[in-house]
Amino acid sequence: MTSSPTKTKTRRRLEGVVVSARMQETAVVRVDRRIAHPKYGKYYTVSKKFKVHNPENKVKAGDVIIFEECRPLSRDKRWRYLSTVKNAA
Repeated sequence: MTSSPTKTKTRRRLEGVVVSARMQETAVVRVDRRIAHPKYGKYYTVSKKFKVHNPENKVKAGDVIIFEECRPLSRDKRWRYLSTVKNAA
């Protein structure tokens, strides 16, 4: 039997703005997307909120962060904090 290379999944990475960091080890991050209307072509913004695991409470509200998907950590958390792009002003 030949040994096959281990399979590694490519995990989705997103960038968003921290809306709230009041929970213990959790931050709520908003990700904005711009979509063109199918008929009229006008662009509009659609946003979605994600709960991100923030183990050392590093992020603050207003920070722009990068996070990636991971295994379920709680009922709502399926994302893990990676790095800060820009600190809040």
